[in-house]
Amino acid sequence: MRFGSSAIFLLVGVVALLSFTLGGFVSLRRAVDQEARIDALSAEVALMSREGRGATGTSGMADAMVDAPSAARAALLEDLKKELKHEMGLMPISLLRERSASFVELYARDNSGHTNYGTAGYLGSGYFITVKHAVVALAVDESNPRRIERIELRINGRDTAATLVDAGDAENEVDPGDWAILRVKQMPDLPALSVNLGYPFQFAAPIFRLGNDYSKGIVLASGYVGQKLSNRLVTALTDGHPGVSGGGVLNQEGELVGIPVGRMQGDFRFSFILPVRQDMFRKVPALASR
Repeated sequence: MRFGSSAIFLLVGVVALLSFTLGGFVSLRRAVDQEARIDALSAEVALMSREGRGATGTSGMADAMVDAPSAARAALLEDLKKELKHEMGLMPISLLRERSASFVELYARDNSGHTNYGTAGYLGSGYFITVKHAVVALAVDESNPRRIERIELRINGRDTAATLVDAGDAENEVDPGDWAILRVKQMPDLPALSVNLGYPFQFAAPIFRLGNDYSKGIVLASGYVGQKLSNRLVTALTDGHPGVSGGGVLNQEGELVGIPVGRMQGDFRFSFILPVRQDMFRKVPALASR
């Protein structure tokens, strides 16, 4: 069957008319619905006005906070901040800066003219803590007659002579006896560290390491506690670059809880920590009786 051109034009016209009519009906229906919603909203607003209900902001407030005194509110906010800091493994930047000032670069010259570098943390009253292998020649015998002749601490940009006053019983590096106490004659203008002897070193707890990284000055690195070892050392995931031995391992409160003593060979991210303990401070007057 074939249609003429006039029939085709007529068919197109009818379709267009129907579409226009349907579109107008839909638009009219939408307009009526919208007008009805506007009328309902106007009635609701009028009712609210008659009942004395005013506008209010969209911020929320817990019922317990409405009548809480300012002191209780401040305490609650402080607890929330502490909890958030603990969960995220954070330490205030101001506290980190303050604690970094408690650590100094250490340089030890031996009888062969070689100089080793490490880190020392200030304990107050002129005393510093570091690792034994940085200030004492270990495993010395006839084939290795090495000895340390001079120890210097770089305090406020100046090299200051230090003397060894106590040390652990380590004969090798990365050992539970790998610690030493130094002292300088003149009282340095440095903030003393707060020592925490009871830190539990729980798995995955966040820690902060400060040390003389590659002899480039005191550098901060963050990490996490690994496993407690049978020899009283603790593993940690934190940078163990050369020079950080003797530096500080801090908890989130900025307390000294350990010192870095070494790393796994071939892995600078796997470090060994020596937790601080009471016998390390037996010759430090301010800490000996704790």
